[in-house]
Amino acid sequence: MIDHGHDLASVRDATDRLLTAAARLDNASVAEPSRLPGWTRGHVLAHLARNADALVNVLEGRPMYVSGEARDADIERDAPRHLQAQLADLRESADRFQAAGAAPADWSRTVELRNGVTDSASRVPFRRWAEVELHHVDLGIGYELEHLPEPFTEREIVFLADRFSGHPDVPPTRLTDGTRVWRTGREATDAEITVTGPAPELLGWLAGRRDGSGLTVRGGSLPGLPPL
Repeated sequence: MIDHGHDLASVRDATDRLLTAAARLDNASVAEPSRLPGWTRGHVLAHLARNADALVNVLEGRPMYVSGEARDADIERDAPRHLQAQLADLRESADRFQAAGAAPADWSRTVELRNGVTDSASRVPFRRWAEVELHHVDLGIGYELEHLPEPFTEREIVFLADRFSGHPDVPPTRLTDGTRVWRTGREATDAEITVTGPAPELLGWLAGRRDGSGLTVRGGSLPGLPPL
């Protein structure tokens, strides 16, 4: 059962961790490359702020973004700002998201995200939590997948495994950290591939943050995954 109130609190805690870590940067380091190809750290911080506002739109029944082009233009516009402007924007947009989450609402309703994707409103806080945690890692400032809260890591593995389930280009795949098991890919009409490794390594591969070199594969080669 999804507890949106718990997830909203987790978003707040994750945002506080990110703001504390980012405050140790300076203007020069904000302009340096992040771990995301083509993006500086400023791009990552700008995206996080604009994503918070976009999810406010979702919760309040408006389109998430005016368009994909407008989304990209906003990030490019905001990326070059100095550190203090980035931090203030991230903090203020996070507060707007928390305020939208605190408003009385039917959390069982269906909402629309980008590209026609729909979901339960109750899952929006977790989606925001994932944005904050994974992009904190993307900043490349000492916060790694191994530092993610374990409950988040497990839930994000479930989320991403479900996202690739039934995908015709992903072979039937069994994922395990030696204790827990998840499955993804198309229906098991052919031999199942087993991918084994620590949960952070599994998450890194599923989320496109690691190449899978820290994983063990039996029954075939490591499947290629579609972009998120």
